[in-house]
Amino acid sequence: MVEGQYTVVWTKTSQQQLQRIFKFISKDSEQNVFVVIEELVLSIDITQHNPEFYRPDKYKMQNDGTYRAYEKHHYRISYRFDNGVVRVLRVRHTSRKTRNY
Repeated sequence: MVEGQYTVVWTKTSQQQLQRIFKFISKDSEQNVFVVIEELVLSIDITQHNPEFYRPDKYKMQNDGTYRAYEKHHYRISYRFDNGVVRVLRVRHTSRKTRNY
């Protein structure tokens, strides 16, 4: 485990994906959208104190252990931690086909 606190940074791509998720869920439920988005954001906030909390990303080729991913509410969140920063790389629905990268 790494000591200290990391800063969470959402990439432009991950921010856009989160906005699309918000719009999609809000069509069906204005109440649930806030619950889902809040829980997605809180789930990544855990990494501020422990960036190794989630498992290494099994789809990342040549992963040095800094690329991590997990699923929450049928969304797969991928991130990378390095130099005191956790970067949220993407947020994709689990029904979408994953690619090795």
